[in-house]
Amino acid sequence: MVARISPSEDELDQLFRALADRTRRDIVARLMAGEPASVSVLAERYDMSWAAVQKHVAVLEEAGLVTKQAQGRERIVRGNPQRLAQARTLLQQLERLWFERFSQLDAILAEPRPPKR
Repeated sequence: MVARISPSEDELDQLFRALADRTRRDIVARLMAGEPASVSVLAERYDMSWAAVQKHVAVLEEAGLVTKQAQGRERIVRGNPQRLAQARTLLQQLERLWFERFSQLDAILAEPRPPKR
């Protein structure tokens, strides 16, 4: 079996689509900063139905940002720091690329120009 080091383009699209919503970003932030929580506990924090929060959690789960585990009658949601780290790594790579391009542009702009006639 071959282990993949980086996510596919489709997985990255799914990851960033999941993070595009502010409620989902907040859920991820809460889970990463604190303890795992049930969907019911998460739903208490938002001005929306339990079903709506469950749908947000499902999107996050599909993107690999959280995991859900049955514990009795509840579903406990945990953040997945490894998946978030993949997003951070990609953003850092893009940042390096843009810094390199800006450095190249600075070098071009710093070159002496022949006088205009």
